[in-house]
Amino acid sequence: MDKKAIPVFPQINVPHVSDKCLPELILDVQKRLKIQLTSYKQDYIKRRLLSRMNSTRSKDFCEYHQYLKSHPEEEEKLRNALTINVTKFFRDLDVFDLVKKEIFPAILRDKRSLKIWSAGCSSGEEPYTYAIILHEMGKTGPAFNGAIIATDIDEEMLKKARIGAYEKGALENMSESQLSRHFDKKEDGKYYVKDHIKQVVKFQSHDLMSTTPIGRMMDMVSCRNVTIYFNEQQKKDLVKLVHDSLAKDGFYIMGMSEYMAKDVEHLFKAYKPMLKVFQKIEQ
Repeated sequence: MDKKAIPVFPQINVPHVSDKCLPELILDVQKRLKIQLTSYKQDYIKRRLLSRMNSTRSKDFCEYHQYLKSHPEEEEKLRNALTINVTKFFRDLDVFDLVKKEIFPAILRDKRSLKIWSAGCSSGEEPYTYAIILHEMGKTGPAFNGAIIATDIDEEMLKKARIGAYEKGALENMSESQLSRHFDKKEDGKYYVKDHIKQVVKFQSHDLMSTTPIGRMMDMVSCRNVTIYFNEQQKKDLVKLVHDSLAKDGFYIMGMSEYMAKDVEHLFKAYKPMLKVFQKIEQ
């Protein structure tokens, strides 16, 4: 294609864009997308909005708001921009090694079932990783009495997760043996999760800022690399939400770069603090 035919959108300098119409835009976006943007950092919201303004050639928040109103297809694009997440199978290998060698055995030592909540699951790599670990431990199959519930607010990501098709880059932490056992490589070059792994994971929509957990008496909640988008109060609320959802001595796994605020750290005891793994303390 002739380079001259490729449209070049002007780059918007974030600090120089007026906040005029921004409050009204945020309120409308919350209503349209059913996302509580008050749980996101203001700078993050502005950067994501500005990225869509750049793509739609909107010069300010007022103009972009009008564009959003007149172009229904922009809603899904904006949702994706606000909830973007990058992940892969067995991300942070030490964490998943701990899950396989210590956490799952500890849970199954006293129980015949296992209830896991993978919160903010994005396109499904994390919950499928837990399913692979359980399968390789011999804990799945017809006799499996448990569930991995995987949730996200982004419906587009949930659709991708249910399909379970991944590029090779998302699988770089897996051996060729694991790939052949748990995936089918198809003509499009993607790797598709096999049914024996898929059937262990149940995907559904959920907003972590709704203050309502997806369930109670969970044995483990894995909510990793999600709070980067949250303000301090919402981070604390999320910790309380996780605490409410866990069974006695249940495990909470955070992202490696995340932390627990002092106001809520009394709710959990450190299990492996360097790997951001904690256990519930009964109140």
